[in-house]
Amino acid sequence: MRRLITTLAILLVVIVAGMSALVLLVNPNDFRAYMVQQVEQRSGYKLELQGNLRWHVWPQLSILAGRMSITAPGAQQPLINAENMRLDVHLLPLLSHQLSVKQVMLKNAVIRVTPESEAQRPQDAPVGPSGSSVPETASGWKFDIAKLQVVDSLLVWQQAGGEQINFRDINLELSQNARKQASVDLTTRVSRDQRELQLALKGAMDVTEYPQRISGNIEQLSWQLRGADLPPQGLQGEASLLADWQNETQQFSLKNIALTVNNSQLNGAVSGKLSGSPDFNIDLHAPTLDIDALTGNNFLQNATDGQPATQQSTGRAPVIAEPIERSNENSALNDISGKLNMQIDTLRWRGMDFSQVQFVGSNDHGAMNIATLTGKTGSGDFSLPGTVNIHNPLTQVTFQPVLNQIELAPLLKAFELPETVSGKLSMSGKLHGHGLSVEDFKHHWRGNAEMSMQNARLAGLNFQQMIQRAVERSSDQVRGTDSDVSYTEVQQLKGSLQLDNGSMALVNLQGRSAMLDLAGKGIVNLDSQQCDITFNIKVTDGWKGNNQLVQTLKETAIPLRLYGSWDSLQYSLQVDQVLRKRIQDEAKSRINSWIERNQGNKNSEDAKQLLKENK
Repeated sequence: MRRLITTLAILLVVIVAGMSALVLLVNPNDFRAYMVQQVEQRSGYKLELQGNLRWHVWPQLSILAGRMSITAPGAQQPLINAENMRLDVHLLPLLSHQLSVKQVMLKNAVIRVTPESEAQRPQDAPVGPSGSSVPETASGWKFDIAKLQVVDSLLVWQQAGGEQINFRDINLELSQNARKQASVDLTTRVSRDQRELQLALKGAMDVTEYPQRISGNIEQLSWQLRGADLPPQGLQGEASLLADWQNETQQFSLKNIALTVNNSQLNGAVSGKLSGSPDFNIDLHAPTLDIDALTGNNFLQNATDGQPATQQSTGRAPVIAEPIERSNENSALNDISGKLNMQIDTLRWRGMDFSQVQFVGSNDHGAMNIATLTGKTGSGDFSLPGTVNIHNPLTQVTFQPVLNQIELAPLLKAFELPETVSGKLSMSGKLHGHGLSVEDFKHHWRGNAEMSMQNARLAGLNFQQMIQRAVERSSDQVRGTDSDVSYTEVQQLKGSLQLDNGSMALVNLQGRSAMLDLAGKGIVNLDSQQCDITFNIKVTDGWKGNNQLVQTLKETAIPLRLYGSWDSLQYSLQVDQVLRKRIQDEAKSRINSWIERNQGNKNSEDAKQLLKENK
């Protein structure tokens, strides 16, 4: 044991002595020109080191440098500025006065990926013949360091003509082995417009065939987005995928995509090409997709006073004096083509729950065709094929909706309309207009549709009771059935609707129930939230009293007009005039019958004269 300890002590003394001698004999500043030369030969970039280089022995033999910068040829600003740089070197090559770096660490660095930091071609540089390309040796994999570490740094990223985005608190570890297989570990955050995005990424990359091919995988990508105009809990989730890039054909593929955002999940694959006219093929499956949670809206929970509840966001976004104008002209969809096949097991949208939703569509440089958009909700189902065209400044849309037994009340709430009517709606038609938002539908859409409803219920108004009470006030010979029901129910209701930029005309309404028959027409204004609808209603049951008058009332259509604001509807019910006209018609009918039976009677001429005077 004593011999082992003695041996280790001797070995330690030799190492310390050797390191000390090496530090004394080898001046790290001797490698300054070599490092500058190597960087420029391998990449064309200019390395600048300020201050003296010095040794750092423990726990790793390293060369410490002060401020440094790397600048691309002809660039206006350095690509990298760093307060400190550390080079971890191999010991044995130093014995022969050679520098072999195994790790580079940059601290408090500023990395600029902007137009000002890009390499610029000199104005007098010769232009090569058409079709010439950069030699393979010049465009191959240049990262020959085993490990790169960036600590507490900043990345400034900006595309030409775009906005500048700052990635702060960057901590990056990039390492590779002899087979050119690299691993990446990155954390950073982005603050912008009172929102903060935190990212953490772990992945691997295979560059053995670079630049012809790059493949890799993201083992774990986690993020969290919080701030203004977002749900209180923010948006957070994780993702993983496999990626492959073919440089010669400019084709890529993303496989085994697994994405979660809050309580939504998404799986699938994306492939395509980027050269020439980019083309994409997207195949996705979502076990759960909660659009309300992703947008911060909740239309069903915590609703009060009949108003849809909306989750409170953590704050409002700042008002920008000169917001960026966004139009169809600069939409990325105008520059690409592709196909999308998506299946959603469970979908929540504006308070409505859907299942077995299938979407099949394509895009041809801004002309989108929705071949299939189907799904189920409750006991009903829907189909919504159509087209969307963004070639013009205003988005043009056309849809052919087919609804079968869809609950109407949740649909009205989804489109921010009063839930005064409920029942199961079936409809087919064709609608067109511009814009895809709810507001666009309420202001800028047109079209026609045929509709029918089962068990339709109009809340707040009992037509039968209104008519019977009006008759009771006009006559003491009949009375209606006492009821405390505050709604009108119609088992079968059908008709047509005509939508014209916010004005919806209801045409040829026909309804029937056990207590009444109705027919009607009218106008509903979605913009001003006004309506004017007239129903002709026959109350076919629930009468008591004079049998002859009861039979007359059962056969008489009473006009009922509903008009005014949705919040305070008014009505007009002219029972007296209808009953008076009904009695007059009955009297005229009986007089005509008497005249026909008594043609020779001297009083028949007087009866005819009486009829003429009361026409």
